[in-house]
Amino acid sequence: MSSEVFGALSREGGADASEVPPLSGEEFREMIRQMVRTRALDERGMNLQRQGRIGFYLPSRGEEGHQIGAALALRPDDWTFPSYRIPGVAPARGADPETLFHQIFGTARDICLGRQMPVHYSLREQNFVSISSPIGTHIPQAVGAAMAMRYRGKDTLAVTWFGDGGTSSAGFHLGLNFAGVCQAPLVFICQNNQRVISLPVRRRTAAESLAARAVAYGMPGVLVDGNDVLAVVREVRAAADRARAGEGPTLVECLTYRRLGHSSSDDPTRYRDAKEGPAWERRDPLDRFERYLLGRSLLEAGGRRALEAGIAGKVSAAVRAAEAAAPLPVTTLIEDVYAHPSPALREQGDAVRGRTAGDREADAAFPL
Repeated sequence: MSSEVFGALSREGGADASEVPPLSGEEFREMIRQMVRTRALDERGMNLQRQGRIGFYLPSRGEEGHQIGAALALRPDDWTFPSYRIPGVAPARGADPETLFHQIFGTARDICLGRQMPVHYSLREQNFVSISSPIGTHIPQAVGAAMAMRYRGKDTLAVTWFGDGGTSSAGFHLGLNFAGVCQAPLVFICQNNQRVISLPVRRRTAAESLAARAVAYGMPGVLVDGNDVLAVVREVRAAADRARAGEGPTLVECLTYRRLGHSSSDDPTRYRDAKEGPAWERRDPLDRFERYLLGRSLLEAGGRRALEAGIAGKVSAAVRAAEAAAPLPVTTLIEDVYAHPSPALREQGDAVRGRTAGDREADAAFPL
């Protein structure tokens, strides 16, 4: 593979027409709408945590390009095995933001029934498999699902996202080796955002790039500008077409940058050079794509601001609905597991129900 980074957009928003994927005007406008919504959801999540209204959040500001580019390159019936830093993918595949906020707040309408950390969704209708916090554990799961689709004679595929740190996990080696040997219909997407929490990626590998590792597993590796939504669409779509044609998996490395901390509990100023941020801000995926759309008259002047205003209102409504919802009953710990609880469990459930009546139990400090 080449170590050259593929990109379609310049930093000023220009593009070589031959590098731009064939998309309709409406598809271009849908891209920026999804990117704007991703940033709005992300900003609201961090604000809610800082205000003490939720316990935890994982930001992805500056990484909207690779999220939406990949999501819109897939089909609705494909299966996604996500990492925890892609909040835009589920809404882009049809998930209601209110559903996501119910999970973040842990309300009675939390589809995970409080069994997962905040921002760790599981959405059956979108084929969006539960997010895993342990690094790399979901990669072999994606391979297994991809193989199941092939055995069933379907042309659907699996896609899995992981960070640069995930490439040092056992799950990465096991998953890519299995997929390469079996030619699984799968796309591996590495979000190389330059840091494994505090550790620079260059202290995690001596390889020329993370995509270069693909060769050892018998598959193509592609290095893409992850802040260029058009480049990501093109390369992920090509990888998906290859998988559907029975030609096996592809590893797509998306070069991007984590603008904020690893999580709402992290302070990146303690380990990051202050000069890093401004250089990456000039490569902001939303700004670049907006300039491209304006240059092609696919977006009116002020169009992004109008989108931001409309989406902000919808996000606020979703937050209000989630915050006003009833708390998750503690007794689901029993009722969601046992169809016929034993007398001892029923007694324990009654005791817990009486002790927590009217109490949201939200005063305890979040562990991360």
